[in-house]
Amino acid sequence: MSSERIDLTNQFLIAMPGMKDETFAGTVVYLCEHNERGALGLVINRPISLTLGNLFEKVELNLPDDTLAAQPVFFGGPVQTERGFVLHERLDEQGGHYNASLAVPGGLEMTTSRDVLEALSHGAGPRKLLVTLGYAGWAAGQLEEEIGRNGWLTVDASPDIIFDAPVDERYDRALALLGFDPRMLSQEAGHA
Repeated sequence: MSSERIDLTNQFLIAMPGMKDETFAGTVVYLCEHNERGALGLVINRPISLTLGNLFEKVELNLPDDTLAAQPVFFGGPVQTERGFVLHERLDEQGGHYNASLAVPGGLEMTTSRDVLEALSHGAGPRKLLVTLGYAGWAAGQLEEEIGRNGWLTVDASPDIIFDAPVDERYDRALALLGFDPRMLSQEAGHA
């Protein structure tokens, strides 16, 4: 058994076409953190029936940007679904950080504190963001086991897919980063 650990931070997990778990079938998960304790990621392609404007009303904040207010909130995963997670570009050039932010290697941050929403309500804050309710979490070794059973494909993440690609194209665009035709994927695990 190898003691070499893989680090999939700042990668996409792409659900294999045969994934039976309805929670993750057809999803692309952005991994914010992957270490010896486990992994934390956010589903980036499953919008829910809530917009950012609705969310801001629920937390009693104004959102003056109509374009931003119309953006969907996403199902981030089945853990802590009542809690908000904001995936956004790093604000180094604008100065300041938020109270509860995780800097992800590759230029993104994931923030769970209200101050990022308050900044947005004042016309400041990140220009590119994705807001989820909940997150996807894996215990130590669990994600590696799922990958070993052909549950997920992994590829370096692209902020363009997270923030700019139409939601219904994110899965196919993430697969395209792998450089092969996704129709060639088998739904069965093979072992040599």
